[in-house]
Amino acid sequence: MPWLPGICTLWLLGVVILAQNFNVVSPQKNVIPAQNFNQRTGLKTDCLESYMRLTVDKSLAFGSLVEFDVVNGSQIEPLTPSLASKCGFSVDSDPWGNYRVFASLFNCFAENEDDHLFDINMRVRVRGVKADQDVFQVEKTCTHDQWAPREVLCDRNYMEVSVNRLPGEITAMRRQPKMAERQAKGDYQWPDTVSEAITSKYNIWRMVFFTPKQKAMVLEDALKAGYGVTTTKSRLVLRSGFDMPETYVENVNGVPMKMIKVTTYFKRQWSVTMLDTVAACPVGGLSFTDEMITWYFPRVNPLMTSAEASILGMFMGIDGSQIDSAQMATRGYILTIEGNNIVMKIPIGGPDGYYKSHAVDNQYNIRYFIEPMLQLLWSEGGMDSTKYRVLFPIKTPFMPRPPQFVDFTDVDKRIFDVLLGPFLYDVELVNITFFAGVLTVAEANVRGFNIQEQRFQNGSKAFRLQVPFSDSFVVKTQTDLLLTVYNLRLVYGFMIVPESIPFSYIGAVDVTLQDVTLPTVAGSCDKEKFYIMISYGNLGNNFNIMLGKRDLTPDLRAEYDVKDNASHMSLVVPFLAFDIAFELMYPSSLRARLDVLLWEPVNKWTLSDFSLACNFPMTMTECFSNGSMSALAVKVESVPQLVPSQLTLRDHSCRPKFSNDRFAYFSYEANSCGTTRKFYDGVMMYQNEIILGNGPPVFQQGKNGVTSLPPDPEYRVTVSCFYTLNDTQTIAFFTKPRENEPLPETGFGQLHVVLRLALDGSYNNFYAEEDYPVVQYLRSPLFFEVMLLKSTDPQIELVLENCWATLKEDRSSTPRWDLIVDGCVYLADNYETIFHPVTAGGVPYPSHMKHFEIQMFTFVQNDVMLQDQIYVHCDAVLCDAIQNDGICKRLCPSSIPLQTGKKGMLSLTFNSVQYAKLSIGLGSLSELTYFFSM
Repeated sequence: MPWLPGICTLWLLGVVILAQNFNVVSPQKNVIPAQNFNQRTGLKTDCLESYMRLTVDKSLAFGSLVEFDVVNGSQIEPLTPSLASKCGFSVDSDPWGNYRVFASLFNCFAENEDDHLFDINMRVRVRGVKADQDVFQVEKTCTHDQWAPREVLCDRNYMEVSVNRLPGEITAMRRQPKMAERQAKGDYQWPDTVSEAITSKYNIWRMVFFTPKQKAMVLEDALKAGYGVTTTKSRLVLRSGFDMPETYVENVNGVPMKMIKVTTYFKRQWSVTMLDTVAACPVGGLSFTDEMITWYFPRVNPLMTSAEASILGMFMGIDGSQIDSAQMATRGYILTIEGNNIVMKIPIGGPDGYYKSHAVDNQYNIRYFIEPMLQLLWSEGGMDSTKYRVLFPIKTPFMPRPPQFVDFTDVDKRIFDVLLGPFLYDVELVNITFFAGVLTVAEANVRGFNIQEQRFQNGSKAFRLQVPFSDSFVVKTQTDLLLTVYNLRLVYGFMIVPESIPFSYIGAVDVTLQDVTLPTVAGSCDKEKFYIMISYGNLGNNFNIMLGKRDLTPDLRAEYDVKDNASHMSLVVPFLAFDIAFELMYPSSLRARLDVLLWEPVNKWTLSDFSLACNFPMTMTECFSNGSMSALAVKVESVPQLVPSQLTLRDHSCRPKFSNDRFAYFSYEANSCGTTRKFYDGVMMYQNEIILGNGPPVFQQGKNGVTSLPPDPEYRVTVSCFYTLNDTQTIAFFTKPRENEPLPETGFGQLHVVLRLALDGSYNNFYAEEDYPVVQYLRSPLFFEVMLLKSTDPQIELVLENCWATLKEDRSSTPRWDLIVDGCVYLADNYETIFHPVTAGGVPYPSHMKHFEIQMFTFVQNDVMLQDQIYVHCDAVLCDAIQNDGICKRLCPSSIPLQTGKKGMLSLTFNSVQYAKLSIGLGSLSELTYFFSM
């Protein structure tokens, strides 16, 4: 674990485990003596030859802040990183929150009795959220007297060398507290001879460091620089952190090793003794495969003065504890000598190490951590031996472990079910980003999703997510008429704890189902209307509706009384509506059809194509007792090019009395228009046909060659009336005076009348619209024509009621000058209007037209002639020949009548008497008036 500036602080996380072999006490708000030991405190101490190991279980302070102190009598010092490397302490932790503290028996605070008995005191402080803290006193006594002449310890953050080659006469007699207690009790005797030439606390005069250049400093300066220097009764101890400036790296047989070499000078009264110390610790030598870690250590290292050194023992350990060959074999460890190297092989993933998660470029990786120990014992030429121990933490390179995205989607239950994993224990799922937003795990579960963490026996875990197809976070796309693609797009947001390192994973699941319930259409009819019901299915109302050949617009929705809710829509369509198609005509009914098309506007898919045809009661033919007949012709779907106004009876001069784009109405006498009569048994039949033109001639091969047959008409409707012969009927009736005369039923239609100006009195050529205003001299003749357009009824006569001129376009403006008044010329005008008769030559209906002439004039105001334009306006009346009253038979005082006086007025209905009055302007079909300029 890397050291950070300041006090050593640790976070303890995890679950409680039982402690064993503890020399500690239960946690309290104050220091508890060791005799109140409780095994549930989670602390354990072990003496491992030249060092003591303190293990702190994660159960001690779940999530709390932990700090360590070192104690020597009344002296208590916080264990900072600099103090730890100087005085022989190291701290390590794993991801679960378990911690190990290694303390050298020669650490600065240990009480040393004859290099045999070592008392180590520490404190563990657990700081909670509040200011209060629990303090645990740790006291451990370790016994070790099997010291090699030279011992080297390579720990995580320091290297330590101790030798016993100090001359007896300069051995330091540092008085330890327990020694003083024993002397007071009479159990300890001071040596008889103690040198009087002590020049420092440790009898050390100066030290020379080789970097590899020489660098000398006195003891005080070495201590201030951060080195640990201690003399005991029989040994000199030198300790250095790996990052000290006087250390250097030397490559030994391909393995980089951190080196420190020091010569220590001990000065007595008349002489100086030199003692060389050297430590070398590996900082490399690793190689990795997917399954194996290989650690190379040089067979001959810088601590050996010659290549003839004999290795007396070679051992392996884990976490500072030595293991035997049986344990090594069980776990697959190998420790051998291969050529010039000592080789240790460790399988990756073994139980003595652990995995840790990492995020590299947002990709999930893991590393394997393990701390093996190598212990060597060698001698050189039968001389003193060296015991060498290395605690060597190893972490593998990053190993990519992309998680597997497994799809368990249950189509029958319509639930997405996906599993993502495996991950290590230290990965937490924080949130998931969906198509429509980001949800935490808690929010997703509240919404109705199901997110679960699944644990496996090997300690790994995975995350399972279930989302219903119906949720709005699922993207739904209709790819075909009946197919829906359900897409679940996910971005998992993870966090690696306790480092709080984020990373993400993107996943998606697509499911295609044939689950579209298309909308359906049903309908019925009564005697007048179609009743349509549309069920939406599971698409909602996200489609367009076409009735006949038109889309259902908002105006049509109102016209057809559309009503809808979340699942249905209804509408009512009259059978004579524009969107209805007529299929067949029957004597007393009409077969009509309503087509309803439901279509999807984006892809132009037809969702439903529905047609409903019904027979509706309708009088097609009427036979009257006065010998007249009427018939109604209908434009049916099979004759799309039919124009009803062009239909005729057998006598082509007999045309419809009324027609529009769908119907033609005929009314005629039974003995006219080519009607035939036949007699049957007591029955007389009158028969005619409504037809449209003739088709191509038909040729027939006979005995006498090819003969031509009359062509069949493109449209034929047979009209028949039957009358009973010699039938006597008795009719009874009563009379009752009427309060009011019945009013005729008003019919509606369009008649167009135009007023235009001719070039001359021949009335053959006329001014076009773009010629106006027309410029004329005063008293020049102006020839006007008023004509009824688009009418073929010879019984209609056009009569001019009033004509006048104005200065403005507004027909009601003043000043005004009358030209024709009540159908006669204006007698107050010195220049009277002249009517010209319309002859039949070249004009099919002379009664539909009137010609009149005036002389060009201008208005005068206050004897001043106005040089302005004038506008001409007329009111016209359409009269029926059978009517003989009103304006239609007006007699004028002039010798020239204004009209020929056909009686009656035009009725716009088939059974009422009425006249039509129109107001026209020059060159218009309605109120448009053209104007002149002088």
